[in-house]
Amino acid sequence: MSVMAKAYPKEFRDDVVAVVRKGQGNASQIAKDFGISEGTLSNWLKRADIEDGNRPGANDADRRELREANKRIRLLEQENEVLRRAAAYLSQANLPGK
Repeated sequence: MSVMAKAYPKEFRDDVVAVVRKGQGNASQIAKDFGISEGTLSNWLKRADIEDGNRPGANDADRRELREANKRIRLLEQENEVLRRAAAYLSQANLPGK
């Protein structure tokens, strides 16, 4: 059974990242003070670095665009399959001698 990660508000994540970046203590203690795991804080710092352009990777806008493109691709593939089946059906229905 997998455990769902607790969702934290963006403002909270941004505030915690700001505290770490200001050097107001070590990351381990800051994570403990805010009641989050060190791994969660590490992930937030990585995401923040990507969003700020300080680290390579897909930012939120890129991921959102990719998600939308993938939805559109799935829809187009479904539409293509419907048209393929319709064309096959119509070609069979219009054969002479039936």
